[in-house]
Amino acid sequence: MATAAITYKIKPGHEEEIAEIFAQFKRAASPILRDEAGNETGRIKATALFIKDDHMVRFIQFDGTLEDVGRHMAHPDGVREAERRLAPYLAEPRDTSTVEGFLTYFRNSSMRCLSELSVDSLPPEVLAKL
Repeated sequence: MATAAITYKIKPGHEEEIAEIFAQFKRAASPILRDEAGNETGRIKATALFIKDDHMVRFIQFDGTLEDVGRHMAHPDGVREAERRLAPYLAEPRDTSTVEGFLTYFRNSSMRCLSELSVDSLPPEVLAKL
């Protein structure tokens, strides 16, 4: 399982408006990721969204590739609606109206992972002692 962090630069002072957008967010019907040919390549395990001042960060835990996550998130109507409503609050405009635009934004706004630890990655002998 991998974790990605996607950053958004937002206009400060709009945290409540943005919180309302995501409180009404409609999830994709399926967590299954697919490649360009439609083959199953992974699954979204969890997402979380954090906001403070002029930064928002979306964390995504998944099996598969980040490109497949971006492709998956570019399609659902709920994501398109949230993107439309979020646009006025972004400090840096972006084009996510196409799959390629969405993928470009994902690539450009992904944070570098310095460390990722989970209980699942511990050796069995360590887990037995917990």
